[in-house]
Amino acid sequence: MRQVETDDEGLIRLQKLLAQSGVASRRKCEELMLAGLVEVDGEVVTRLGTKVDPTTAVIRVEGRRLPPVSEHVYLVLNKPAGVTSTMSDPHADRTLAEFVADRPERLFHVGRLDTDTDGLILLTNDGDFAQKMAHPSYEVEKTYVAEVDGVVSRTTIKQLLDGVVLEDGPVEVREARVRNAHGGRSIVELVIHEGRNRIVRRLLDQVGHPVRRLSRTRIGPVRLGELKAGRLRELTDAEVGELLDSAGL
Repeated sequence: MRQVETDDEGLIRLQKLLAQSGVASRRKCEELMLAGLVEVDGEVVTRLGTKVDPTTAVIRVEGRRLPPVSEHVYLVLNKPAGVTSTMSDPHADRTLAEFVADRPERLFHVGRLDTDTDGLILLTNDGDFAQKMAHPSYEVEKTYVAEVDGVVSRTTIKQLLDGVVLEDGPVEVREARVRNAHGGRSIVELVIHEGRNRIVRRLLDQVGHPVRRLSRTRIGPVRLGELKAGRLRELTDAEVGELLDSAGL
């Protein structure tokens, strides 16, 4: 959580908040304000010394959302395969709880990953955020990398991009490409926004390429990058800001 110094009324000068939040130096933040590049609650603020409530103000700098100061934490975990996407399950061999045992917050997982799928999963103590991000009406793009049986052809890629109908309805694939193919197997990257149960596995099975291994590498602006399996990191302010916008918060 960002720490900022407020007055007795819980307010802080806007340029000071921007500087303490790491946007830029105080002088540069003042220049951004004077240039009309800072908005508070939808209004451009150019008057230096304007005070805001850092816990409620919706602030944008050059269009990018600055998250409010709060007790909420937003984490990304590179979930290993074999871990069930829950904090507690007496029937599961491993759960997410083992990776956050030293955290003081009560954390929720945002959406799910199949037990046999590894990769990016978000954790937070912001219940509203977790609920909204998991709702199908918020179309946050997700990237998956799958190792599949067979050599995936250009025709199959076109079929995926044109849309595939599963038993519970059609699936829209935003992007699809073959990253590699060898030894009768292919590495395929897909971008979708849905979170239906085992949707990527069912989708690729439908087009004749059963999945051997599946990883999620991105949710919206959040990427796994070099994060090792079983490790956590806090989201950046830029990542949180974009996700809050995506969730309508």
